[in-house]
Amino acid sequence: MRHHLYNSDFSFVVEPENFDKYTERELLQYCLGATMYMPGTKDFAPKILSGAMPGLTTIVLCFEDACPEERVPEAEENVHKLLDTVTSAVENGALSPQRVPLIFVRVRNLEQFKHFGENLTKHQVKSLCGINFPKFNAENGYEYYAYLKDLNERFGEILYGMPIIEDPEVAYKETRMQELVGIKKILDKYHDLVLQVRVGGTDFSSVFGVRRGVDYSIYDIMTVRECLSDIINVCGRNNDYVISGPVWEYFRAPKRLMFEELPKHNFEDYLMKRLPIVNNEVDGLLREVILDKANGFVGRTVIHPTHIKFVNALMAVTKEEYDDACMILGNQQGGVVKGSGLNKMNEIKPHTNWATKIYMRARAYGVIENEAAYIKLFAVNE
Repeated sequence: MRHHLYNSDFSFVVEPENFDKYTERELLQYCLGATMYMPGTKDFAPKILSGAMPGLTTIVLCFEDACPEERVPEAEENVHKLLDTVTSAVENGALSPQRVPLIFVRVRNLEQFKHFGENLTKHQVKSLCGINFPKFNAENGYEYYAYLKDLNERFGEILYGMPIIEDPEVAYKETRMQELVGIKKILDKYHDLVLQVRVGGTDFSSVFGVRRGVDYSIYDIMTVRECLSDIINVCGRNNDYVISGPVWEYFRAPKRLMFEELPKHNFEDYLMKRLPIVNNEVDGLLREVILDKANGFVGRTVIHPTHIKFVNALMAVTKEEYDDACMILGNQQGGVVKGSGLNKMNEIKPHTNWATKIYMRARAYGVIENEAAYIKLFAVNE
């Protein structure tokens, strides 16, 4: 799999790298990008086999919120069949391994996870990248990861776990830090099995009876912003874990991307000054991804296929960022040096964590010439 395959003619300064579930974790954790959720009942195998969605790199088949409880057995059967179909297609040469997206399942609870796991086969696990754990907290977390470790040992394969931090105990200020510290201890114990930490912006919002409008960012909702800030504070120190952004709920898919006027100056300036680029729904998503990057999030959950290319395009790194990151990581002497754009200082030690994140994003999403190239990267009609 590789990012931006929907735009095969785009010219990168540095091409994004190929990846699959067996890519080293240090890089793979940055590669998920726009992670699309869909009901576990959906037969998605035909779209994977046909390559119908070239921009799609990561999918989550959901047994929880997107699946009525009475249909969970049907969903489990469907996912087992899908995994068998994909693995068989790769083995018989009908599907290139490079065209298999990272496939995850979001389980409903620990009991349902174990039921699903007991019916897994080694053949199916070859196409399964991992498990998403909903409502992950300091009480249920150990059991989730202990059973995941058992599955890895049983199959001699790699299955990653991705906790979704969305529990009311994290939303409530008086219990948040104790809960997050407890979660962090679990993640540290099973560090090599943690691919990403995911967050539930919608669940946090529901606790307080609020919902961001299309003209607002999740960062404008004060109570939710505090939750996200503390999650980054506890789990994102020193790049301990890659944390993805919450879902954007609005979509209006234009049949064709048409621009009356391309930005004449900084792309981010256009968005932050609310000058229109695509439409309200897409522009709102783009603004929020810019704020994700500013706050240290990488990628995000998406619920609509039209969002994929916008999120992944903005994960690409500009040449100036990349040159600065390489300069910092390649300097063994420390101190301060002038940035590649001659417009900033690069302080070697304080900027090393930033440079590491930029370099890994560059490997995953590629390097583009400048901010104007973001639009060239996503402005294609599939």
